[in-house]
Amino acid sequence: MTRLALGFAGLILSLLAPRLYATEQPHRLIVLTDIEADPDDTQSLVRLLLYANSIDIEAIIATTSVHQKDRVAPESIRRVINAYAKVQANLLEHEPGFPAAQVLLDRVTQGVPEYGMRGVGEGWNSSGSDRIIEILERDDERPLWVSVWGGPNTLAQALFKIRNTKSAEESSRLIGKLRVSTISDQDDSAIWIRKEFPDLFYIVSPGRYERSTWGAINSVIKGIDNATISNAWLASQIQQRHGPLGAEYPDVAWGLEGDTPAFLNLIPNGLNVPDRPDWGGWGGRYELYKPDPADIEVGGTVQGGVPIEVEPRPIWTNAVDTYSPRVVSEYGRATRPGERSFSDNRVTLWRWRDDFQNDFAARMDWCLSAYGEANHPPIPAIAHPQPLTVKSGEGFRLDAGGTSDPDGDNLSYAWIQYPEAGSAPLNIDIGIGPENVYQVFRVAPKVTKRETLHFILRVTDKGNPPLSRYKRVIVTVDPI
Repeated sequence: MTRLALGFAGLILSLLAPRLYATEQPHRLIVLTDIEADPDDTQSLVRLLLYANSIDIEAIIATTSVHQKDRVAPESIRRVINAYAKVQANLLEHEPGFPAAQVLLDRVTQGVPEYGMRGVGEGWNSSGSDRIIEILERDDERPLWVSVWGGPNTLAQALFKIRNTKSAEESSRLIGKLRVSTISDQDDSAIWIRKEFPDLFYIVSPGRYERSTWGAINSVIKGIDNATISNAWLASQIQQRHGPLGAEYPDVAWGLEGDTPAFLNLIPNGLNVPDRPDWGGWGGRYELYKPDPADIEVGGTVQGGVPIEVEPRPIWTNAVDTYSPRVVSEYGRATRPGERSFSDNRVTLWRWRDDFQNDFAARMDWCLSAYGEANHPPIPAIAHPQPLTVKSGEGFRLDAGGTSDPDGDNLSYAWIQYPEAGSAPLNIDIGIGPENVYQVFRVAPKVTKRETLHFILRVTDKGNPPLSRYKRVIVTVDPI
């Protein structure tokens, strides 16, 4: 097929893409970034722009942090967006909705070049803090996610101004629309926010970086293949021969993309449910509780010197998964869970790492390739009624009939029970039959009260790179 024909086929499929890919309204996002404190913010921005059609980026605000206390660098954000401008037209060949670069450039602004709480209070408003309030006040009832890659003092100033200039009722309404997703505290305004605004939805791994969930994105895990976070993989799949945007992706210095987990759960992939951090997704799984002071080492400091204080109220924070990575068989059943299990909070993120890294690589291919020369994610389907309710001890069938792939690729299936996401850690016996076929039969456990079970359908194509998408099936089990 000629490149012209491939381009025409891509155009047709691009026109069909709204029907194929549209599942929900995109999530609204504001980014706070201490870009230039570490190359990883630039890395995360490159990745984010490749999802600018499926996440509604309302603002990108340059901020300070404990690692960059007296400088903001909005010019570095604009530099990356200008690289995106050179590939935006080609991205549109693969999926619709990628905004013009000027739209994104108009949404770049900044907080004050001042560290933490020194930049919060009367007289410390900035174009960044005012932008947060302006976006909150728009006639849009979708939650507004704030992804914090540096210090959150620009958000703190916006909250300060709202509380001091709005009625209690209006303040509550506006703050109720906010969803804060951060990594670890990078200035002293973070704990102030959690103290002063106890009802604010807040995801964070408090304490030292070593105990964080986000660290799984760049951790070398013994006993698994870590190739997709290697420097060689980054060079071949992202940085080199992928056009101007890939060329903007810097080498790893302190750590690979530590801020990316603060927005990964907003990507619509069939697995992510942002308002339910306890259900798990590409950005990890988090539970709502008040961390034990000993666990977070209260009295110590986070890297860079941010004091670790007692958490004043429950927050969405580290949760633990037990996971056995799937292995490929040379003969017989194509894939199966491995014999080695891992159990800790970082498992909740790295269990999906190869999937989101391959997705990143495929989108980077879209920057230069025609539609027919690149891979696109499969489109899972569920053929049985939803929601699914069964009786204790009753058999039921999970059916992915109707699943397809836009490139015509062969597909692999895996039905994965996710015990930690359900109401009780009930494991289903998978010995009834293989879990890597499109239809599986399972028997509900015996229960004495209503329970929920989560099953994740993971569909992976055999394109290059292989891409995965998911469907989450929640089975309610009633006692007899």
